[in-house]
Amino acid sequence: MTMAQLGHEYDRPSGETAWTVLDAANDLGDIMTVDACRRVIDADLRGEVPARSDIAVLSAFFS
Repeated sequence: MTMAQLGHEYDRPSGETAWTVLDAANDLGDIMTVDACRRVIDADLRGEVPARSDIAVLSAFFS
C-alpha cells in the first residue's frame, strides 16, 4: 500500500483502509496504530485530509 493509495484525492480509501488496520491493530494491542486509525477515520468522516503522520503509521503497519 502506498501513500497515494491512502491519500485524499485517490478515491478516498483512507477511511476504509483505516477500519481494516484498526481491526488488526486492536487484535494486536497496538495502541499507537489504533489511535492513528481513529484520527484517520474521523478526518475521513469530516471530509478532511488525514494528517501525514497518521497515514505514515497506517502505511508502516503493512511493512
